[in-house]
Amino acid sequence: MIIKKAVYDYGFGLSSQYAGKGLPEIAVAGKSNVGKSSFINMITNNGKLSRVGQKPGKTILINAFKINDSFYLMDFPGYGFAKVSDSEKRRWAELTEGYLAKSENLAGVILLVDIRHSITDGDKAMLKWLNYYHVPFILGATKADKLSASQREKALKTLSVETGVIVNQIIPLSAQTRAGKEEILAAAEEMLKRFGENG
Repeated sequence: MIIKKAVYDYGFGLSSQYAGKGLPEIAVAGKSNVGKSSFINMITNNGKLSRVGQKPGKTILINAFKINDSFYLMDFPGYGFAKVSDSEKRRWAELTEGYLAKSENLAGVILLVDIRHSITDGDKAMLKWLNYYHVPFILGATKADKLSASQREKALKTLSVETGVIVNQIIPLSAQTRAGKEEILAAAEEMLKRFGENG
């Protein structure tokens, strides 16, 4: 897949405000500061599409980006940022889970985790939701350029044990070196194809 066109379309802060527009959707999820904005900018070849916030927990909406006029990339708010109020955390949980339960256009989720660390409670909750709602997902391990090749190999094995995803199906990613870009786009294309066949 080559992304030639990517534009911001709309956003919503409550799952009740979601209204699908008939195109397939791929959501991008991950904890605060995992690098979601940098990832979206990398795969869309648009450095300004998703604003990279210096402060984690900045995105409080699900933002929809229309890609190639053929599908939507749904940018979830980051989870697990300690300085956010409990009521805001609850709203984020309702928004995210409500969307996963409600969307009939969801082809799958790209779940981003930080390759340098063990998965968080938020990651575990997201994996639980994805399994509960039978949502296909791709696991991307961000910030892979921060580790040596041997460290990456060890980290991927740890992530495999923690998530239950086979090692060779976890895609190491780097917004800096653009590593993993082709692999994740190919996996997303396959996800859209399977959704089309089953839709």
